Amino acid sequence: MECLLKYCRLLEALLWGPGMLALLLGAGIYFTLGTGFFQLRRAGTIFHKTLGSLGKGPSREGVSPFQAVSAALAGTMGTGNIAGIATALVAGGPGAVFWMWVSAFFGMMTKYAEVVLAVRYRRTAPDGGWQGGPMEYISRGLGCKPLALLFCLLLVPASLGIGNAAQVHSAAAAMNSAFGIPPWITGAAMAAVTGLVLLGGIRRVGRVAENLVPLACLLYFSAGSLVLFCNRREIPEALALILRCAFSPRAALGGGLGYGVLRGMRAGIARGIFSNEAGLGSAPIAHASAHTDSPTEQGMWGIFEVFADTLVMCTFTALILLTSGDLWRQGLDGSALTTAAFVRQLGPAGGWAVALSLCCFGAATLFTWAYYGEQGMSFLSGGNPFWRLSYRCLFIAVAALSAGMSLKLVWELSDLLNILMAIPNLLAVVSLSGEVFRLTRRAWG
Repeated sequence: MECLLKYCRLLEALLWGPGMLALLLGAGIYFTLGTGFFQLRRAGTIFHKTLGSLGKGPSREGVSPFQAVSAALAGTMGTGNIAGIATALVAGGPGAVFWMWVSAFFGMMTKYAEVVLAVRYRRTAPDGGWQGGPMEYISRGLGCKPLALLFCLLLVPASLGIGNAAQVHSAAAAMNSAFGIPPWITGAAMAAVTGLVLLGGIRRVGRVAENLVPLACLLYFSAGSLVLFCNRREIPEALALILRCAFSPRAALGGGLGYGVLRGMRAGIARGIFSNEAGLGSAPIAHASAHTDSPTEQGMWGIFEVFADTLVMCTFTALILLTSGDLWRQGLDGSALTTAAFVRQLGPAGGWAVALSLCCFGAATLFTWAYYGEQGMSFLSGGNPFWRLSYRCLFIAVAALSAGMSLKLVWELSDLLNILMAIPNLLAVVSLSGEVFRLTRRAWG
């Protein structure tokens, strides 16, 4: 494990340099400028076409737009919003939160572009619905099947890391801390439920997600709001601390060692991407299944997804941690740090709320990422049912076994797989930017 962790860190040091940070932010800036700051200019329209359109039901051709975004949110609003923020805070200091905001603002348009292309180049699924994603817009839109195959080769192992091991590990750790449940029991239970949900395909994933994600959000927000109410006097100072540490390597740490700006940027952008997945190419796989005639309207759900995931949920968790004293500097990390912040104000009930929220979020993420990985395996194998079944078995086995993995190894692997997966996807999305701009101008001017 130590040897694997060493090599992961070495590869991350090579990949997560200034060039990659510039590419990730640059793609979002490029689409923001190319669409005339669409996420601001059309904010009212985006709200109307997303939250204002709730209630549309599914059809035999696919899932409703809300079910599609619920499935995508299930993939993004996982443990990254609870445990991942704690990890970013420990790794990059309070300034990392600011860089999450920056990556989210521009990442909205990266996600918008991905979703537009996914709906534009999707195809009919064997069950009569829709299927698509980067593998389709790379192979059909860009005309480069080898790059599509490379994306899928990276998608499959990434689904076992970011969408599986990281989710189960965080949920199992929280359940063990709150209720004393051995991690292997939580892992086995989540693996079993995932297997049952996968039998129903994207439609069952969508139905489960549209119920499970709001429930998890309600539970987490209710408990977290109580914590913030108790810490309300500390909120202004926490916001000031985030801004000071975003640009000052030694700010706000009493003259201590502190964190460099670049380290804060890396931690913030890496965890922001882990949380909202803008640029990864994963969420467009869920959006492609939506029953909609408008790629740009579905793209607005992508903007909403990043807003809800990072600017709302991640900020919410960050403020809870920063207003709970210096817990984040006491050696805790991941879900253990978030749980400690809740327990400090709410007692054991706070730990229960975090544990149950992590289980709900983690389970929803598992279901969605299993579907993502299965689509990648299907593309690689030409739809061969044997390989799809083999992938399901492997995914369930990893879920059952990952509860006992090292926390550092889980997050290092997830970060590494994230960035590898983003490279071919971003190359394709930027190359097809003309199509995104054309569709946007035609629909909204």
